[in-house]
Amino acid sequence: MKSVTYSSTRGGQHNLDFRTVVMTGLAHDRGLFVPDTFPTVEKEELESWRSLSFPDVAVKVLSKYVKEDQVPAEKLEDIVKRSCAAFRHEEVTPVIDVAGHKVLELFHGPTFAFKDVALQMLGNFFEYFLETGSNGGRLAVLGATSGDTGSAAIYGLRGKKGVDCIILFPKGRVSAIQERQMTTVEDENIHCVAIEGTFDDCQDLVKGSFNSPEFRDRVKLGAVNSINWCRVLAQITYYFWSYLRVTDQEEHKDSKIKYSVPTGNFGDILAGFYARKMGLPIGKLIVATNENDILHRFFTKGEYHREEIAKTISPSMDICVSSNFERYLFNLVGNDTSKLAAMMEDFEITKKLTVTGELLEKAQSDFSSARADTSMTLDIIREYNETHNYVMCPHTAVGVSAIYQTKDVDETMVCLATAHEGKFPDAVKMAIDPLPTPPPQLACLLDLPTRLSECPNDLKSVQDFMEKMIAERLASK
Repeated sequence: MKSVTYSSTRGGQHNLDFRTVVMTGLAHDRGLFVPDTFPTVEKEELESWRSLSFPDVAVKVLSKYVKEDQVPAEKLEDIVKRSCAAFRHEEVTPVIDVAGHKVLELFHGPTFAFKDVALQMLGNFFEYFLETGSNGGRLAVLGATSGDTGSAAIYGLRGKKGVDCIILFPKGRVSAIQERQMTTVEDENIHCVAIEGTFDDCQDLVKGSFNSPEFRDRVKLGAVNSINWCRVLAQITYYFWSYLRVTDQEEHKDSKIKYSVPTGNFGDILAGFYARKMGLPIGKLIVATNENDILHRFFTKGEYHREEIAKTISPSMDICVSSNFERYLFNLVGNDTSKLAAMMEDFEITKKLTVTGELLEKAQSDFSSARADTSMTLDIIREYNETHNYVMCPHTAVGVSAIYQTKDVDETMVCLATAHEGKFPDAVKMAIDPLPTPPPQLACLLDLPTRLSECPNDLKSVQDFMEKMIAERLASK
């Protein structure tokens, strides 16, 4: 059997293989790559995975999409197992019981954030594809971060042969620990760039670079943001894993499992939506947002309208346009590329996209949503620490707040814990004082030297910086 093929949501590229979409990142027509078909997992097969470790479950899920024609089975297993070996917990992403519901802890990787799951794998896929002839052995990765993607990408790509990694982040809008996780990495292929502006400005610079064909081809541009299909695919794995762990309990074995997902760019919860399309018995999917609530406004009123970003205590969700939402809209309009392209082109001009009637009803049947502001977020952090002796980061607290708002607190509800609280001491201290002792891997960052560049919020300046860094690296070899 051959691997699943992929096409652009906007219709410009068709039937591409896994290697091509991973190395290309963003489609050349500005769309996103989506699978042409979704493989299914039947109940009997799912049951046969119950005794497997997380890496083995992940291999089973990925092998539904990636067959021998793209990555040999033994190499796929090696990529997944080496990626999981970077995690501190033996279960990689453990599921625990807290306060009458479940928490899926996704923060046991090298940068203490959920994005390590996907970016360790993506880094190893990049390495394999470059070693086996893609791009002439060279890749210039350009990424934008609201805090966690940057460090996870850096730790997934540091020292990788043939890879230059340039990460843009909004100056003064990530936590101090998040910035130090990025800027204390000394590998010569890593470049951290502070941009005057917001995450959306950084994201626009990345997309603008992919939409500059001559530049894109000249530097051999690649993507680590969740516009890269591999990111979303890797995140599907922990929905299967967590479902199996919750239904290990006899009383839940036939239950549909619910998930609350704090999200800004919509990639993490989209992975859950795709897992459900594959046949995983998922019930409700709750989109949990902070004050930057474009997704909540869409699922309650059908209004996907761009507004100014509010600076919050959950900075990784300070996003006003969610890149992965286009993948969901493509599904919502029945995979109609012309309709989707027209919607997105109109949105890019007017900053507004509105759905009503049957489309809104369909969206509301796919997802629920809730919004937690700073006060609500701090209340959850404080309550869970005092009542349950469990400390969470502000993003995770947004997800937990959502299950109370939607009245979904029970043992079949899984809240995704997206980062370790030690990454956000200033925010957590507003609810808990004194703070818990931070992990030594985070505490030591304060004493390390940093390496940082700055660029204006200007596409040509960023591209010139990239070419200069790449040229200097090549000349030094």
